[in-house]
Parts: sequence; C-alpha cells; structure tokens
Amino acid sequence: MDIDWLAIFGYFYWVYCVVAVILIVNVVLKNRDSVKTLAWVLVLMFLPFLGILLYFFFGRDTRKKKIIGNRLMSQIKQRSFMAGTSHECMNIPQEYLSLNTFLHNSISAATLPAESIELFADTKDFAAALIRELESAEKHIHMQFYIFEDDDFGRSVREALMKKARQGVDVRFIFDSVGCWSVSKDFFDDMRSAGVYVESFLKVRLPIFSNKVNYRNHRKLVIIDGVCGFIGGCNIADRYVTGGVWGMWRDTMMLVKGKAVQGLQSSFLVDWYFANRSLVSGKEYFPVSGGGCGSAAPLVQVVPSHPVGEVRTLMSGFVKMLATVRNYAYLQTPYFMPNESFMLALKCAALSGADVRLMIPERSDSRITGYASKTYLGDLLSAGVKVYLYKDGFLHSKTIVCDDYLSSVGSANFDFRSFFYNFEVSAFIYDKHVAQELRSLFLEDIKHCRQLTLSEYRERPFKQRLLESCARLFSPLL
Repeated sequence: MDIDWLAIFGYFYWVYCVVAVILIVNVVLKNRDSVKTLAWVLVLMFLPFLGILLYFFFGRDTRKKKIIGNRLMSQIKQRSFMAGTSHECMNIPQEYLSLNTFLHNSISAATLPAESIELFADTKDFAAALIRELESAEKHIHMQFYIFEDDDFGRSVREALMKKARQGVDVRFIFDSVGCWSVSKDFFDDMRSAGVYVESFLKVRLPIFSNKVNYRNHRKLVIIDGVCGFIGGCNIADRYVTGGVWGMWRDTMMLVKGKAVQGLQSSFLVDWYFANRSLVSGKEYFPVSGGGCGSAAPLVQVVPSHPVGEVRTLMSGFVKMLATVRNYAYLQTPYFMPNESFMLALKCAALSGADVRLMIPERSDSRITGYASKTYLGDLLSAGVKVYLYKDGFLHSKTIVCDDYLSSVGSANFDFRSFFYNFEVSAFIYDKHVAQELRSLFLEDIKHCRQLTLSEYRERPFKQRLLESCARLFSPLL
C-alpha cells in the first residue's frame, strides 16, 4: 500500500498549528516584556516545528521555582555580612548614595573596603597571577567559572587546585553544566579523586534539560583564604590567554585583597548551596583582615544578579550608574543587545552633554549576536554616543567607568541574557585610582579600534541591514 506522505505532512502541520496557537496564547497571557513576547510569537509563527523546540528549551519561564528556601537564604546573608562595615566607615560622595543604597536594599550588597585592587588587561598576566595566588593558599580556595576547558590553561589551573587539596587546603569548585558541555566527566572526576569538591551548577540532564538550560551561571570568581579574590570576564580556556583565529583576546580581570573579598565569598557560598545543598559558613570564611575605613581605601560593592524575582539588580544598577554621569561614561562589552531602559540611559547621558563612548568587537565570536548588536548602534550614534569597533582580536571585557570615580568590572554583558536570564556578578568600585586606571585602559584600547560614524552606519548595504534586522528579532532569546 502506498503511503500518502502529503496527507501525513498535512496532519502534522495542523497539529503543529494547534500547538503553536496554544503556546502563543500562553506566551501572551504571561504578560512578560513585550519585546520578548513578540519575539517568541514570531518564532512560533515563522519557524514551523523548530519554533516549538526552541520554546520548549529556552522559552518557558521557570524563574518562580523555589531554588533556595527563604530561611536558609536569610542565614547565608546574615553570616556572609557579619563582618560588614558600618555606615560611618563609608566615604561615598552624595551623588552615588542612591545607587549604593539601591544595590544594598535590592540584594543585600554590602560596601566593603579593599586593601588593594589590581587590574589585568592582559590575560596572560591574569593567568600567571591566578596560579601564583592559588599556590599561596593556606586554608581554602573557592572558584567558579562558566567555562573551564580541558586544555593547557585549564589543566594548569586544575593541577594547582589538586595540589592544594592534597596539602589539606579545602578546595571547592563550581562549573556551569552548559558552559563546560564539551569537557569530559573524567576531567572533573580526577579533581574529585584528589580531594577537590566539584559541583556543576543546575545540571542539565534529560528529561529535565528544558527546565534549566536557559538559566546559566555566567559568574567568574576566585576566593583564596577569604582575603584575596578575582572577579571579571575571563574564563579558563586557552583562547582567553593565547587568542583566537583572528587575534588576541582582550579581557579585564580584577584582583581584590582585604575585607572587600567578603562580597565575593558571599556570592560564591550562595551558589555553593545551590549546587551542593550544603551550607558553608563561619568566621574562618570571613576573616577580619586589614584594609581599614580610611578615606584612601577603595570601596567595593559586589553585586550578584539572578533570574529569580522581579528586580533586575545589575541592569537597574547600570541604569542608575549612567544616570549619575556628568562628564563621561566609557563602556566595553562583547555583546550589545540591551533593553529599552539601558538604551534610554545611554542616550540621556549623551544628550545631557556627557562624553559617552561604547566599545564592542568589530567581529564577534557569534555571527548572529554580532549582526543583532549592530542594529542598536544607529540610535546611539544619533544621540551623540561615540561607538568604537575593536579590531585587534576579540574584545570580551565587561566594564563601565564614569567621571574618574565610579566604575564596574564583572561578568555581565549588556544584553538580554545577562540582564534577565543568567546568574551574573559585577563589582561596583567607588575609587578615583581604579576609575582613572580603567579610563586609561579604555583610551589605550581605542588605539586598536576604528570609530563608527553615523554616515558610515547609514550607508551600510541593504543585504547587511536586512541580516542585522532579522537577527535583532531574536535578540531577547540569544
């Protein structure tokens, strides 16, 4: 008997249409951001079958699920900030108090003094400093990275962790299940055999794959003995140190020493509870170190952000940060697909007379995100924002510096994924010296850029504009 393939296809097509309509109604009834809602409606309408698959894996909103109990979260916060400074120790200018208070009230981000802060714009220097500080650990090492590859850099860090674990140092390590998707189980099992406590964050295993793949831990943190820590945008992989096929990797990492490390520690221990379900706390993890409250001490506010709840702390913090700008704001990010609030903050700062500069890679490591990013630049250029395209390798740095005083270094990109879906962390630094150093690094990076003009942007070929606009439709989903 001949099989009527056309009839079978027609049957499945009508089934798809019914399912797609049900899903579209479901998306609309959730009353989420209208841009994301429209994006999912378009995906379900114009990508038959693939649209449902994409929605199944990436579209369902599971942020309201209880990941951690309120009582235990309260205990962690209370113990984490047991050594926090009092308000008398703070020397924050009046114009930044509103931002500082918002970050504290929204996610209990304490403002703590640092003994010293060192910035790394060369990832080779960061790699050397990381190994050096790991080898100096005496009590504990806490580390988490989105990507941790089984390559030369990854193996050197792994060996350092295993060595310290064999010496009796408590070593805890968190990796992201999606970011380390290609790394073999044996790679981490060897670490466990050496005494390293290893956990993956929100493990992705079928059939619950779809519930967790959309919410990833994108944080990069290292805490050593509670008095030394790293934060920034660099992962553990050779390409971050030796570069990629089109040039060197430009990233920014920050080494913090002193009491401010307690903010990094607090963020890590909350994530450790997420991953391991064990509450690690105590004075040994929050030692009372030097770094007093003198006027010269840099003040650091470590701000974790997560997809649970309604307040988008980092995105809102960046917007408030831009609202304080009087003279200049310089921003670097590899992926620029912001929401309307962030775009408006940038344009308002520029239209108010501030020197606002945005630096992104000329060539992205993701073609679709590279296309989508370009569509946001026209409005910024029209408002007076200066746009620089980094062409000497790949720019992966995620920094903001404003008015020679306020700055931010962390893991968050200026895009929908970092603002709404990922677990991120950034440090807000209130200090002239750090801000001036970040400003100098930005101006040095400009030498490796070309400035995009409004006339050049408007003269892009039609084919390029079409590709970019199509890619933008998916920017809330990328």
